[in-house]
Amino acid sequence: MDFNDQLQRYFGTADLAAIQPEAMDAGIEHMRVDFGLEKDRGRRFALWAVLYMLGTHLDLDKAFEDEADRNSARDFMDMMDRVQGD
Repeated sequence: MDFNDQLQRYFGTADLAAIQPEAMDAGIEHMRVDFGLEKDRGRRFALWAVLYMLGTHLDLDKAFEDEADRNSARDFMDMMDRVQGD
């Protein structure tokens, strides 16, 4: 799942700065619904990662049944924190 493709799919543009607040809210809600319906682990993780980067925090214990997926999510969060700290 390409990040720009996901932005285009859910927000109608790959330019984050161009997304209006109402479109952001609607796109995030659409992503949350798709996340809840998605069965493929990789796609679920990709949706979760985009939601995380957009500031939407999902409880890891509810988002991921598998401990390995929760650990990967924690690693991703740590990596994003390090990148943003630079």
